[in-house]
Amino acid sequence: MEQVILAPIDGLTEAEAEARRRRGEANTAVQGGSRGYGEILRTNVFSFFNLILFVIGAALLSLGQYSDALISVGLGLINAVISAAQEIRAKRKLDRLQLLDRGGVLVVRDGREVEIAPDRVVRGDVLRVRPGDQIVVDGPLLDGGRLEADESLLTGESDPVVKHPGDDLRSGSLCVAGDGHQQARDVGVHSYAGRLTAEARRSTTDRTPLQRSIEFIVRVVMALTALMSGCILAQAALEGFSVLRVVQITAVLSGLVPYGLFFLIALAYTAGAVRIARSGALVQQVNAVESVSNVDVVCTDKTGTLTTGQLTLEEIVPLGVREYNEAAEALGGLAHNATTPNLTCLAIAGSLGGPVWEVRDEVPFSSSLRWSGMVTESGTWVLGAPDALADRLRQPVEATEIIDRTGRGLRVLLLARTEEPEAGLRDAAGRPDLPMLEPMALAVLADELREDVVETVARFQADGVDLKVLSGDDPRTVAAIAARAGLGGADPVPGRDLDDLDDPGLDRLVARTSVFGRVAPEHKERIVRSLRRQGRYVAMIGDGVNDARALKQAHVGVAMRSGSAVTRDVADIVLVDDSFAALPPAQHEGRKIINGIGISLYVFLARVASQGLVILAVTMLQLGFPYSPTQVGLTMFTVGIPTVFLTFWAGRGRPDPDMLRNLVRFVAPASVVTATFGTAIYTALYSMISHGFQPGRTPARIIHEFEKTTGLTYGVDADFTTASATILAQTGLSTFFCFASFLLILFLAPRSRAFAAWTAPTGDKRPALLVLGLCVVFSAILCVPVLWNYFGLMGPSKPVFFVVLPALILWYLTLTVVFRFRLFDRLLGLDEPRR
Repeated sequence: MEQVILAPIDGLTEAEAEARRRRGEANTAVQGGSRGYGEILRTNVFSFFNLILFVIGAALLSLGQYSDALISVGLGLINAVISAAQEIRAKRKLDRLQLLDRGGVLVVRDGREVEIAPDRVVRGDVLRVRPGDQIVVDGPLLDGGRLEADESLLTGESDPVVKHPGDDLRSGSLCVAGDGHQQARDVGVHSYAGRLTAEARRSTTDRTPLQRSIEFIVRVVMALTALMSGCILAQAALEGFSVLRVVQITAVLSGLVPYGLFFLIALAYTAGAVRIARSGALVQQVNAVESVSNVDVVCTDKTGTLTTGQLTLEEIVPLGVREYNEAAEALGGLAHNATTPNLTCLAIAGSLGGPVWEVRDEVPFSSSLRWSGMVTESGTWVLGAPDALADRLRQPVEATEIIDRTGRGLRVLLLARTEEPEAGLRDAAGRPDLPMLEPMALAVLADELREDVVETVARFQADGVDLKVLSGDDPRTVAAIAARAGLGGADPVPGRDLDDLDDPGLDRLVARTSVFGRVAPEHKERIVRSLRRQGRYVAMIGDGVNDARALKQAHVGVAMRSGSAVTRDVADIVLVDDSFAALPPAQHEGRKIINGIGISLYVFLARVASQGLVILAVTMLQLGFPYSPTQVGLTMFTVGIPTVFLTFWAGRGRPDPDMLRNLVRFVAPASVVTATFGTAIYTALYSMISHGFQPGRTPARIIHEFEKTTGLTYGVDADFTTASATILAQTGLSTFFCFASFLLILFLAPRSRAFAAWTAPTGDKRPALLVLGLCVVFSAILCVPVLWNYFGLMGPSKPVFFVVLPALILWYLTLTVVFRFRLFDRLLGLDEPRR
């Protein structure tokens, strides 16, 4: 890009600005794909889970199973709508917040100042910059101007930087003192903030542990289902099954795929996002609801995150024989009468009142002078850094008074005055110059901690979450702020010490250090990467452009609403009230959701594995197919309803770090024992009809008893016998499976020691009441003709009752022994401690 010559103060004409806008030289905001409506819809509609559902739906549609296909595709679309609606809701809310935050800028057009939106600025424009204005483009400060810029959102350094004519002002910084004009040289994507935005918005997807676990489980279930389908369909072809029978078998096998589980996860994420929003945390990526629950280390910026970026007057220390009231009045007068107040003046003015002075001369504060002063009718007053005034003091200030306070991270300023009535603040040439001064008092200021920071840090520590502070400020100041926040005893490390370290050396340093100062954006990014290499689950909290890269590297990026738009845009969670305290409740809610979904996985996988084993066993015994498509709908009671309640009743403890291993430890014995009893029940009931219940009984007698028990009427033939045996056996199997699935809930969430073979009692009676309710509902299904016909069952039957009830008792006793003595753990070698 060619060099831009400093423009005259009268700026561009409106016609010139419009021509440049048409040439694409406007300050157009960087457009990223991570938050566009199209991208949100695409990523949610074509997620891994939904693609599985759509493929199954297409297969069922080709087989003529239109209702089953509709359920599969419909659930996929519902999942997409729920997830996309949450992200779009978050996007719209954040857009409204950003619109409210966005102010206009003053530009010089046709020789006069006009206020326009930042995106209407064009290259070559002249902008008026005043205290409090956000810099929106890159470019030099023009002749006649002098100001101080707060670049903490870009660099993390909280001290203002003095800008002289010709010095660059960078987009994303804030004018805190002075006045001047800036020429727009680099706009839009070419500005500093624009380039960082484009880099930060590169789409990255970080799957959560739960998502990775579920993807693995789903792939295994899909592979086993496909293998099972191939075997059974091959056998069906050899035995000459009809096309309808093949379709029915395929529909049953497709029911092993976790339709409801996908829906449950989407629903739980969305419900969690809504509840988290009530505490002030806006979720932009729905999986962040679960991801935040795994966080075991939080990296946070200091300025704007732990602190508000403002100063507070901590104390006034009179020196010598001076009175406190006299010093307070003088400080208040300096603050209230300043023509260009800075953060220090605002902090003092907010705490003290002050007289109205007739100001005869004023020297504003600057970083080069490090002092400010006023000549008034009541005398000449100076406020500045003690070392900057030391050479002009008639009496020295006790060093310990200053060192003790600066060592605690406090800012100490010295208030002094001259006793000479005619003394001024300038030399003969008009340059600022100090007269001899009498020290009056020390003004001690502190960075203002955000509300609830101390309590929040304590809550994190109580939950076992480590905190690390990464700041561009002086390491000693950062360590002092960290100590005030509750991170005491931290030895700070400057960013320059990280430059020459290789990855292993950096990992060792990061593991033992909690406070880093004078760190650049690339240092923050390296620290986050180091923590990830060490197996830590990292959340990064920031507010500035300099934090954006670290937020993208972290598992969970958290931004402050008052921070830069770039950081808000790339974050997974935005703290809309700028409250650091919103994060622990969000973490607890996430833990509750992941624990609930974890319980749901136990219930679901136990059902899938048990049914799969029964299907294989019964098929190999050539006793027909043990399920009909309508009986698959019973999973609504055995899995669907229980998992919804268990998810929302789950506790908020730390998630299981070894969920896959524990799933195997529970599902393997539960499914094998359940499938064994289920196969035995199916075989026994099938044999009652097909082979006769007692020796010497005639087929006619068996049929008569069957008709009397079931209320069904059939002709006496072989097909009748096979059909009757299948219906009776399927009813007995479904009855056993339903009641066994209900009782499994009590093993997972036992209220008392009676079912505490797998885990300790919870004392929560709600799961027991749920089991009781489900048992009543299923018993009602067996007693209502419309309902048992809908699910492909038969009504109340003595054979079913006398076989299933004893089997349930034996099943409970067997599973209790297996769980309590960890028999399968020993068999599979899972009882050995992990290394």
